[in-house]
Amino acid sequence: SSYLIRKANFVACHQWVFIEKLDMLAYAEKGATFLVNSPFSADAVWGEFPREVQQAIIDLDLKVYCIDATDVARETGMGRRTNTIMQTCFFAISGILPRDEAIEKIKGAIKKTYGAKGDEIVQLNYNAVDGTLANLHEVKVPDTVTATVTRPPTVSDEAPDLVKKVTALMLEGKGDLLPVSAFPPDGTWPTATTQWEKRNIAIEIPVWDEGLCIQCNKCVMVCPHAAIRAKVYEPAALDGAPETFKAVDYKAKDFADSKYTIQVAPEDCTGCELCVRVCPAKDKANPKHKSLNMAAQMPLREQERENYAFFLDLPEVDRTKVKIDVKGSQFFQPLFEYSGACEGCGETPYVKLLTQLFGDRLLVGNATGCSSIYGGNLPTTPYAVDENGRGPAWNNSLFEDAAEFSLGFRLAIDQTSSAAKRMLKGLASKVSEGLVDEILLAEQLSEEGITAQRARVETLRKKLGAIDSPDARTLAHIADYLVRKSVWAVGGDGWAYDIGYGGLDHTLGIGRNVNLLVLDTGVYSNTGGQASKATPLGATAKFAMAGKEIPSKDLGMMAMAYGHVYVASVAFGAKDSQTVRAFLEAESYDGPSIIIAYSHCIAHGYNMSDAL
Repeated sequence: SSYLIRKANFVACHQWVFIEKLDMLAYAEKGATFLVNSPFSADAVWGEFPREVQQAIIDLDLKVYCIDATDVARETGMGRRTNTIMQTCFFAISGILPRDEAIEKIKGAIKKTYGAKGDEIVQLNYNAVDGTLANLHEVKVPDTVTATVTRPPTVSDEAPDLVKKVTALMLEGKGDLLPVSAFPPDGTWPTATTQWEKRNIAIEIPVWDEGLCIQCNKCVMVCPHAAIRAKVYEPAALDGAPETFKAVDYKAKDFADSKYTIQVAPEDCTGCELCVRVCPAKDKANPKHKSLNMAAQMPLREQERENYAFFLDLPEVDRTKVKIDVKGSQFFQPLFEYSGACEGCGETPYVKLLTQLFGDRLLVGNATGCSSIYGGNLPTTPYAVDENGRGPAWNNSLFEDAAEFSLGFRLAIDQTSSAAKRMLKGLASKVSEGLVDEILLAEQLSEEGITAQRARVETLRKKLGAIDSPDARTLAHIADYLVRKSVWAVGGDGWAYDIGYGGLDHTLGIGRNVNLLVLDTGVYSNTGGQASKATPLGATAKFAMAGKEIPSKDLGMMAMAYGHVYVASVAFGAKDSQTVRAFLEAESYDGPSIIIAYSHCIAHGYNMSDAL
């Protein structure tokens, strides 16, 4: 529409969480119809509405209908797809067309839209339509408000002021009402703000059976949203733990006499089930029961919210004492969390891993595509910082420029680092020859080396504070460049194989220490699943519905032809250990590297819970 609706005679709430998050009835006119997808029955749903919603329904004399569309979708084999069901409800209630005629036209549209996907998909949608009307019920509206609870605030009171005053309104869909003066004048935006969203979109979340757990951390590795995490910690840290908080003895010898916990973030989990599917620990008496099992989110929400808050306050692991493999890497704090990526996304586990391994010294030049949308979108940002305030530095240039953009990062870092070293040598007699030699000759390829170098730089800064010279003041400002930086260009196959290939090739060919991470879905994911040069021979995608007629470009082989490029092809669902090893090898290699990371995607057309 060319205009915003200000008076609606039909309002539909397709997800129950919107009742808790949004003013759904702000534009409903008197006597309008309100349709709700509700997990509660027609007899119970009134009591679940917040006080504001009940009051609006009574004041506006609304007709209320409810259906558990999620259950209908599940029963008819539609998974979580409720669009056909809710559309059928609309025509059944609105009276725009006679009911039988409306259903006939809906089925015609289904045949036209999904016919190319096969008769089975069409029939599933037909079944959903046929099963809808029997589950659609009118809600009896009482004369008075009975609710004792009100709609919770959009964000926690603990959130920063900008998040409460600006981000919260944008989350409520009221960003157009914000004045220009409300925004930061220099255009900067705070990071680590996805933690305040608490979207509550999961119908089911994983529940940990600690007695079966083998403590492999594979579930943490595959989670696209960093919504399930592991920690190992001293037993004393459990003082004051909630009654339902779970902890067991840690089994391995690297942290002897410690406790171990797997904890889900109930309000940030999307319910994709990947953690459950990857879990290898099964009950021998009942193989269907694993160490992780899905259970309804709503009854667990309050309990697990408290548990997760306690979990976050547990101390982070000492990075210098961890063996960095699949298990060890997943004890590291993810500095990419709760993004808006699709449930079950195959790209974000790689981005999360990148921040776990190198996040406190990471610079990312991002291509445009899925990774820039879930990575740098407003109103919230998933890139976060650690307890020391360190986190990834992220930027996005033009779609095709990520590689050369990141090369610019590297050139600037190298230039600044060289200047810092030159000044350091010139001030050696004033700050200590021994300290200068230690800084200049430091090993910085391990966590121990990085930690030790940071300590030396901090000592240097203190000494520089006592020296009154321009070089000392400048060096104090740029001393952090004496710590090794990790530069990565990140993007999809649309960038790497197609529009950005020229820049990618130039960056590899120039020989500087830039790492390229290609999130390879084999299609243009962000624009809807069109075929790309990465699409395999015979694969079906948009613009190649009869199957792609030529093989995919062998990007890895082309990079190998240079002879000086580190090249790896990884798939965390196939071999997670090789994935972690490739990331470590690429980063430690003093030259260009490229990792081609296979990423499953909803554009592939199957259930993402089956993606591993």
